[in-house]
Amino acid sequence: MLPRPARFRQAQREFRRGLATVLQTGAVPQTYIEKIVQKYAVGLPPGKQVRAGDYVMIQPEPNWGWGSIDCMTHDNTGPVISKFKSLGATRIHDPRQPVFTIDHDVQNKTSKNLQKYAAIEAFGRTHGIDFYGAGRGIGHQVLVEEGYAFPHTLVVASDSHSNMYGGVGCVGTPVVRTDAAALWATGKTWWQVPRMIKVELKGKLAPGVTGKDIIVALCGLFNKDEVLNAAIEFHGDGIEALGIDERLAVANMTTEWGALAGVFPVDEPLLDWYKNAVDKMALRTFSGASSSLPPPPEHSRLNETRLNFIRSNPIRPDQGAEYSSHLTLNLSTLVPYVSGPNSVKVATALPKLAQENIKINKAYLVSCTNARASDLKAAAQVVKGHKIAPGVEFYFAAASSKVQADAEKAGDWGALLSAGAKPLPAGCGPCIGLGTGLLEPGEVGISATNRNYKGRMGSPQAQAYLASPAVVAASAIRGVICGPDSLDMNALPQNETPVFTSSAPAPASGASTATLSAEPLVDGFPRSFGGPIMFAPQDNLNTDGIYPGKYTYQDDITLERQAEVVMENYDPEFAKTVAGVRSGGKTVVLVSGYNFGTGSSREQAATALKAAGVPLVIAGSFGDIFKRNSINNGLVCMECPELVADLTEQYAKSGARGHGGVNGELTVQPGWEINVDMENGRIKVKQSDEVLREYQTRPVGPSVQELWVCGGLEGYVRQSIVSSA
Repeated sequence: MLPRPARFRQAQREFRRGLATVLQTGAVPQTYIEKIVQKYAVGLPPGKQVRAGDYVMIQPEPNWGWGSIDCMTHDNTGPVISKFKSLGATRIHDPRQPVFTIDHDVQNKTSKNLQKYAAIEAFGRTHGIDFYGAGRGIGHQVLVEEGYAFPHTLVVASDSHSNMYGGVGCVGTPVVRTDAAALWATGKTWWQVPRMIKVELKGKLAPGVTGKDIIVALCGLFNKDEVLNAAIEFHGDGIEALGIDERLAVANMTTEWGALAGVFPVDEPLLDWYKNAVDKMALRTFSGASSSLPPPPEHSRLNETRLNFIRSNPIRPDQGAEYSSHLTLNLSTLVPYVSGPNSVKVATALPKLAQENIKINKAYLVSCTNARASDLKAAAQVVKGHKIAPGVEFYFAAASSKVQADAEKAGDWGALLSAGAKPLPAGCGPCIGLGTGLLEPGEVGISATNRNYKGRMGSPQAQAYLASPAVVAASAIRGVICGPDSLDMNALPQNETPVFTSSAPAPASGASTATLSAEPLVDGFPRSFGGPIMFAPQDNLNTDGIYPGKYTYQDDITLERQAEVVMENYDPEFAKTVAGVRSGGKTVVLVSGYNFGTGSSREQAATALKAAGVPLVIAGSFGDIFKRNSINNGLVCMECPELVADLTEQYAKSGARGHGGVNGELTVQPGWEINVDMENGRIKVKQSDEVLREYQTRPVGPSVQELWVCGGLEGYVRQSIVSSA
């Protein structure tokens, strides 16, 4: 192995080679996220620039000494291990990639749970994987503290709040468990680059208004799925004054807003924050300027060399980069906001909500959203000199053991204890509905967490609100939802609602046709798909409609049986109709509305359609997890809003979306034949051999084609294992 300085020099050379195409401004301007994905994409045609909508295979630079596409799993590591073994894998492709963090059920001391944790740790130790046990903290916080999530990198996790890494300029996005297992085995995973949305934060927050208020307000103001399945880039002069903890909170809850990533820029405040973290690392022994002791070894990820490299090689969006919409929020017009009850899409200004005198039973300062040192300090300053109100329980936990140590040293932990708040171990706990202090039927809770869905933090008969740490602490003292004494309501902006705007030009078919290019076909992938169209004129056709939940856990169900029950909860006649078409030797192309496949993560929603004889689904848009499961199982998904619009106008009731067929049909057979050229994405629709219309959609990339040729992700992994043996 090369000595450390030589390894860093080699890392820099390798990284610069990969960075060359990222830093240059080519014919097509790129966003920041597109540039980061470009850095990690493999197998691209020569000169190919990554754009929103592209399917890409991503993997780390093999010789980059500072890490890679890390993949975090937590308490769900056990099922991922099982999946990994079922793929026939026996070794981890790159032990530097997986990171195990035990954080969800850390209050559970039963022998069964402890055995589960021990098995995860043993697997990690056997394969040389970084492991952080129960009590170290919430995985997302650990990944930031330990430098896995770092500016200009891409990190995935088998958890929906991977978006949080965007607070430090890292593209974080979730993957499903099968993807995690495949990444362990092959070192690679695939991703469809989401549509890009620019969110501009203008102005400066008033005193007492926080990052949590920003994201709660955004979720409530833009609550019509404006950012659903998109990647958000934050811009604007309002960012500079936001602390890094606030950026992490905002990025974290872009998940609840509906996005797949939410990324802040890499600016001087962030680099200064990292400089402080690196300096702290240098003080972890007693050596110093006047000490004869040698300095401690440089941290492998948080170090001066890596930070200086980021400073000297900035990555920024190109001028003219394309965003599908542009949202703005004027921070100087924002007041504290409260989310709920039981929905992040409902947000109310605190001055208005406080007038309702809503009594609470429980308050929570926990989670990866708002349990960092600055959050605990904000709550401690509110409760100092007070006691928690009679009849109220106030639970708090640090996001990590490091955060707790800092809060204890600062006196903030003690202040919360003195007020009567109840400490919990560093971990997810009540936020995920586990452990002590959950909401009981009829109770009302206010929390600094990220989700207040009905039943999320306890009983479905309870009500849950979300707010900033200071508002949560003040409410715990008063026993009603309110602001802290330090918050001067009269000094806040007096706008009835904050100033916000939306400019959302809708691309014709998921991308500007001017920028679409043909995708070379992988050997064995069909040149075209075709057959009669079956049209399901509904939006939000969910996975339970596609594949009923009552069959989901019948592990011995055959593909033939799946084909018989497909769409049963939506249209009981669908399977018979498709079978009739198949008896004539044809396959069916299913066309439906927007957000097709929303809902649960059941893979059978995809496998049942494919088994029934539907090789291709075309929709206005797809639920992201359904799309991942489809591609992982060899079901091709393509978006063509224009085709959906034409079918809706002609065959849907009143020509409107989401109301079924003209005569109430659940599934319409218009008598149209479709042919999709898979190389150029050109769609031809015929009726009686007459071409009615042609459409353009984005062709699927080589990464998706390769998965299809291998029979899905499992086949791809097995083939990769054999070829690398």
